[in-house]
Order: sequence, then structure tokens, then C-alpha cells
Amino acid sequence: MTAPRPRRPSPRPARRADEEAAPEHPPITLVTGTDTGVGKTWITCAIARALSAAGQRVVAIKPIETGCGPTVSPAEDGAMLAAATGQPDPAAALVRLREPVSAAVAAEMEGVTIDLAPLIDRIKGYAKSYDLTIVEGAGGILAPLTWHDNILDLAHGLEARVLVVASDRVGTINHTLLTLRVLQTEKIPVIGVILTTPAQPDSSTGSNADAIKRLAGIDLVWPVPHLPDPQQGAEAMKEVAGWLVP
Repeated sequence: MTAPRPRRPSPRPARRADEEAAPEHPPITLVTGTDTGVGKTWITCAIARALSAAGQRVVAIKPIETGCGPTVSPAEDGAMLAAATGQPDPAAALVRLREPVSAAVAAEMEGVTIDLAPLIDRIKGYAKSYDLTIVEGAGGILAPLTWHDNILDLAHGLEARVLVVASDRVGTINHTLLTLRVLQTEKIPVIGVILTTPAQPDSSTGSNADAIKRLAGIDLVWPVPHLPDPQQGAEAMKEVAGWLVP
């Protein structure tokens, strides 16, 4: 078995001596999950619609998406984000890969080289033209985008605030606390936690929000019902959308 290559430093922007210096772009929010399939795209779309309805100029971006077909489908995450804001560009994920596996694996299978630094620059370029930028990650905070970079590196590179999405089911307390602990250790600001109601609730559904608040010492933990209608979703996320506005 080939030994894994050492992890190189993430493409974090150089900072001046005063670490409190503001980024050169309007706020960027990264939406990450505790796992795949927890509702990140639904939440990101609903927040984008709510912000747009409130008069905010918002762009929603999926940097890398796997499981894509040969042509862009309206059902792809990147396309749904664009539809939620009405933005003409980007109209799909910045990098589209075919295999429905992690980005690092999919890229290797397809012979594609992903360089995170240019992707970060592209996102920052979009951000300069909007009031707010929302970036949807892939999977959890340590999900590999390349063999050297993960979602955590993306957050650092974008100087982003993070909104964590989890599913309101058994196991979410552990997954959420692990995610929050990593973000805290890395000194990445956390806006809050969204708990989505699973299609099949279990005995823990409805109690996890209070448990996470008590254990993590975080007040902004917001459970949301399962709402397939886009407008209902935007209405349900109005308060959360307000968390993103400086």
C-alpha cells in the first residue's frame, strides 16, 4: 500500500500583524454539515431566498459538486443555489465531477486536478459584487476536497463564518459537538447550528437542540421542520437569514 502523502499547509491568506483586519470582500458564510444528506442544500437555498426577499444582493456558490451528469441538471446543488438567488453566474458548481463520492476520490478517478487556491480567488471575486456570499460545502468539515485540502481549509481561505447544518436525529449531538470543537480549535467563527427534521423522526427528534445548547454553550441552535415548498422554506428561515446580515 502506498503511504499517504504528507498534508501540505492549507491555502490561507496572509494576514497583517493585526489579526483583526477585515477581509477585502463583504461577508462570506460557509454552510457545512455534520455529514452528507443532512439538508445543507435545502437550508442554503432557503436562506438565499429569504435574504433576496429582504432586499439583500446575495450570491450562492457550490465550489465542488460530485455525482453530476454530462450536462448541468436543474436538480444539481449548484444549479439549485443559482435558481434560489436568480443569479446568472455561477449557474452551477465551479467544479463538477461525475462520481458520487468525495471530491478528492472523484477527481482522482476522473484524472482531474483540483487546486483550491484559484477556487478561493474565484469565490472572493464573486463576493466583491454582492452584499453577502453563501458557499455550500460538501459533506462534513473534514471532507476532503483534494488529498491536501478539506472544507476546513476552504473556510480559512475564504475568511468565512460558518453555519453548521445537522439532522435532528440520534447521533447528532456527538456529530455536532465534534464539528463545533474543530471549528473552535481552528478559531473559525460559528454563526449557529441548524437542525433539520429528518423524513423519519426518531425518539431524539425535538430534544437535540436543547442538548446541544447546554453542552456546547451556544445559543443559536435552530430546529426547522421538513418543508418541501421553497417559499415555505424561505419563510421558515427568515430569522436565520438575519443572523448572516452584519
